[in-house]
Amino acid sequence: MAEEIKLNILEPRATEKTYLEQTKRTYVFAVKCGMSKQEIAKLVEKEFNVKVTDVRTLIRDGKKTKYSKGKHAYPGTTFRKDKKYAYVTLAEGNSIRVFEEPEKEEAKTSAKEAKADKKAKADKNAGKENK
Repeated sequence: MAEEIKLNILEPRATEKTYLEQTKRTYVFAVKCGMSKQEIAKLVEKEFNVKVTDVRTLIRDGKKTKYSKGKHAYPGTTFRKDKKYAYVTLAEGNSIRVFEEPEKEEAKTSAKEAKADKKAKADKNAGKENK
């Protein structure tokens, strides 16, 4: 029952623009709207053990959406939640392995090699039976 609940979640953005920004040591995270730049910097430093040099933030307004409360009700408009993004620049020599996958062990044999091995074993067993 003693589960640890994270109140400040850093969600990395995976887009073409963010991959391009990574070459400049800038990483993009979706953060809560109430977080300040100082809080974001401390959280990134604590979470990834890196030195943050700059934090830029951006708030995107929620999109307008239409809704209706029944067949004859007058349709209305509302807005989705606003989203906040943080562009975090790291010090020289620091990096975050956010999008890189750990190296996986390659299969010992490919499908063709597996078929060839199976065929060789079958031929070997057939040769033993003939003796």
